[in-house]
Amino acid sequence: MFRIRAAALKTLWAAGAAMLLPASALAHSHAIADIVDGQGQTKGKAMLAQEKDGLHVVVKGVGLTPGVHAVHIHSVGTCTGPDFKSAGGHWNPAMKQHGHDNPMGAHEGDMPNMTVAADGTGTIDTVVKGATIMGGKEPLLDADGAAIVIHADPDDYRTDPTGNAGGRVACGVVKAE
Repeated sequence: MFRIRAAALKTLWAAGAAMLLPASALAHSHAIADIVDGQGQTKGKAMLAQEKDGLHVVVKGVGLTPGVHAVHIHSVGTCTGPDFKSAGGHWNPAMKQHGHDNPMGAHEGDMPNMTVAADGTGTIDTVVKGATIMGGKEPLLDADGAAIVIHADPDDYRTDPTGNAGGRVACGVVKAE
């Protein structure tokens, strides 16, 4: 007769239950990015949540220069300052052109501009339709990851490939929670 300890039975039960769940239920549904400038100073935080309609992204900036700044999802999860070029170009798995106003666009990484108040704070809240954090056809967190980048200037929503957004002033590597 076999004896199974209670802990072992719970482990087997959990493993069996996991096999019954759809793969999407097991994928990470949340991610974050701590955004810093070239000197390592905190400039914000991004929170990403995978929902049925796509990827919900909230970016909260702090200590930024007042004015309008482009915010993009970049295709590589590396943030080497001071220029953050290590983050690559905009996340663009569908190989479109840049900008919501471009008839050939937009990249999945194109997001609305963030208006930063006189106190250095700003927020954007947007949805990238059909996008996923992990799993699916073109997940955000692929082999080389992804980053959130805040730019010096506003995005003009049409100039390919960058939106004429100026230099990269802050960057955060996206990490699944």
